[in-house]
Amino acid sequence: MVRKDLSLTIPSFFKCPISLDVMDSPVSLSTGVTYDRISIQTWFDNGNNTCPATMQILQSKDLVPNHTLKRLIQIWSESSSSSSSPSSSPSPSPSQSSNSPLLLSQENTKKLVKNLLQDPNPIASLSKISDFLKDSDKNKDFLINAGCIPVLADFLAANCEKLERLEEAVRILCISMTNYKVEEEAILYPAPDLFSSLLLLLQKGKLDSRIDSARVLEAIAGVSGSKSKLAMIGEREENILFQLIKIIRFETDKRAIDAGLSCLIAVSSSKRIRLQIVRLGSVHVLAKLISEQDQSISITEKVMKLLERISTCTEGRSEICEDPVCIPAMLQTILKVSNSATEHAVVVVWSVCHLFRDQRAIDAVAGNNGLAKILLLMQSNCSPEVRRMSGDLLKMFRLNSNASLNSNRCLSSYDTKTTHIMPF
Repeated sequence: MVRKDLSLTIPSFFKCPISLDVMDSPVSLSTGVTYDRISIQTWFDNGNNTCPATMQILQSKDLVPNHTLKRLIQIWSESSSSSSSPSSSPSPSPSQSSNSPLLLSQENTKKLVKNLLQDPNPIASLSKISDFLKDSDKNKDFLINAGCIPVLADFLAANCEKLERLEEAVRILCISMTNYKVEEEAILYPAPDLFSSLLLLLQKGKLDSRIDSARVLEAIAGVSGSKSKLAMIGEREENILFQLIKIIRFETDKRAIDAGLSCLIAVSSSKRIRLQIVRLGSVHVLAKLISEQDQSISITEKVMKLLERISTCTEGRSEICEDPVCIPAMLQTILKVSNSATEHAVVVVWSVCHLFRDQRAIDAVAGNNGLAKILLLMQSNCSPEVRRMSGDLLKMFRLNSNASLNSNRCLSSYDTKTTHIMPF
């Protein structure tokens, strides 16, 4: 439960009827209703010509600044910041609803965050911060501005064996890092024990905590200069990658699979890590995922993107060609899932067949109706790069002595300069 002595109830008439947040620039319409300028302008920009509260059609969209209300909000904000400390804050009125939105002052937000590492009861403080995050977008901004991200990262590193604390902290850190642009300085050099904590959560945490941990790792990898950060994982690296692959292999929750794939894609910018991902048996897992009929578009696209990354290393290409399901399953995604999935599939097929001339891949494409797929793809509205790669593949199959007789007949008159192909 959120302690009311560290929070303030927002007067209802200070809140914008659209955003439900305290108004920064209150403006009134001809109907007499006041809104925050940004919110009502967005409403108009979306093509609406009514008052959102009354639904009256507006004869004029003029916005009249409400200077009196703006001044009242400023006075309230200043007084709340100076009087909301635990020692001076009055007890809440019995008439105040327990469901009233709560706005945490900047002063008390900074105190909560700053003292988190010394807090004798961090679970209560973490729960309180989590509740405040849900109450208002302004609270989220306060927490970010108060330096929440590096403090939570340090807290995770300092509590690398205390699972309950870690689960509360990683939830808040995940919201902070994934919902906002994280600057490089925010988590520039995380302590190595941060990765120990994230590994523990991936191994033993609840499902939501494992998802949050994967999202946090993805966010760290996405920050500029992340290669040096990922190098700090050290001996934990293989175990973390193993846990991420375990998530996409055994979990049935699509949120978990999506988070695991996103994280693997983010960290696979390093060739060394791509090799480790391959050696941990990822190709077989990915092939199984795309062969299943009930996968979401997002998951299929991410599987294909990770396979494209994997195909850039020799071991990855070898595993793709050796797996009996992988290439046939990839061919099935062409023109059936999305443009993104199709393009990733073509890049992988072009890489293993045309660029590196792996005979196993060539035979797999020829034996699974791959040429017809490529012909149809060239007639579609594909990108110029995909069209070029498709042309390379068709030319290669026409000249390849090991292609099937049917394929040779089909392609005997094919001209690589042709821009429209009729396969029938």
